[in-house]
Amino acid sequence: MSSIAKAVLCAVIAAVVALPGSARAADAPARIGIIGTGKIGGTLAELWVKAGHEVLISSRHPDELQGLARTLGPKARVGTPKEAAVFGEVVLISVPYGALPQVGKDLQNELKGKVVLDTGNPYPERDGEMAVEARRKGTGVASAEFLPGVRLVRAFNAISYRSLRSEAHRAGEAVGIPIAADDKQALAVASRLVKDAGFEPVVVGPLSKAKSFDVGSPVYVQLLTARELKARLGL
Repeated sequence: MSSIAKAVLCAVIAAVVALPGSARAADAPARIGIIGTGKIGGTLAELWVKAGHEVLISSRHPDELQGLARTLGPKARVGTPKEAAVFGEVVLISVPYGALPQVGKDLQNELKGKVVLDTGNPYPERDGEMAVEARRKGTGVASAEFLPGVRLVRAFNAISYRSLRSEAHRAGEAVGIPIAADDKQALAVASRLVKDAGFEPVVVGPLSKAKSFDVGSPVYVQLLTARELKARLGL
């Protein structure tokens, strides 16, 4: 190797080393803890494992998830919600909305400072009066109150699990997934995971704007491309 080539190589290595850890690791597999491995959580676990990520799936009855973990292979393991919160660099919470306040209380220390993707939707007929208030405020605002100290992203709440499975990595323009957060880095992390799941992220804005893709909104469970979603939301 010539002296010039060596100098160029050294400069490149120095530049890479100087990058922040998040930039160097932007394409590295992530550890994702999944709290609530139902239809949405289980489908995302499968999509993310296929993309090369490691997942720890959990529920109130973790023994019931052993079969799914075996299907997903060596990048998946089973644990409790607390273990999922500890394991995950990123944590997906996909539980009935009425359970969210308790999750926030029980796992506040384990979730503190982490990027948390919240998929839940409040339904008064299932979740009671708290769901009425959450819809009034908007779920982005309400969920942030239930999950203090996390870097919250609203994501994957406006698509059905059937579409999540059938439309992932489809041919042509990808289905758009609206996301909202107050933290720019959390939005970047969520955007990457949306892409890895086979969809196109559409950043709607801060958590206060998440109301625009809540239950009953014009874009809720509509299979729109990112371009169509932006147009519908006036972005």
